[in-house]
Amino acid sequence: MPHPIRCSCGAVRGAFDSSSGPANRLVCYCKDCQSFAHFLKRPHDILDRYGGSEIVQTLPRSITFTAGVENLACMRLSEKGLMRWYARCCNTPIGNTLDNPQFAFVGLVHSCLDQDGQSLEMAFGPIRAVAFTKSAKGGNLKQKGLVGAVVRTAVMLARGRLNGSYRSTPFFKADLKTPIVQPQVLSPQEREQLRAAL
Repeated sequence: MPHPIRCSCGAVRGAFDSSSGPANRLVCYCKDCQSFAHFLKRPHDILDRYGGSEIVQTLPRSITFTAGVENLACMRLSEKGLMRWYARCCNTPIGNTLDNPQFAFVGLVHSCLDQDGQSLEMAFGPIRAVAFTKSAKGGNLKQKGLVGAVVRTAVMLARGRLNGSYRSTPFFKADLKTPIVQPQVLSPQEREQLRAAL
């Protein structure tokens, strides 16, 4: 059964069909994910008490938007950074993609999936990895499962490339070169301001 995707205000809606692709659930404590939460001015809604973002990694072909696509926006912390998608109507994070859709991958942020009381563990399985804990805020957290998560992601990318399913993505236009919206790339000064808030 498809899992709903929805921004906080309900303008952006869609679904994640987990039956059409694998899902890899993890928590990331990297400074970039923390910076993204502060860029959206919603760190308390997005990050756990140690600064972690819960992510569900999957294939873009598994994602369908049914309403509010015009409200999608994209930012990058740097010219070569991940493309970080969000709903500009209410600053709800949606997910992260690479800038080359031939490498089919999206990491959905839990904020757009926590809907209707449905457990993410029931929908996507247990948390398999805890990553970049050196950037966590206290808690003496230990990194775990990162190698396995990298391998699963690599298999996802390879599978999408080999079977051609990478061509099905809601984040890029039909030419598979142009994102559906122009990303906002932060200047070094803007990026440092976000880092200072961590």
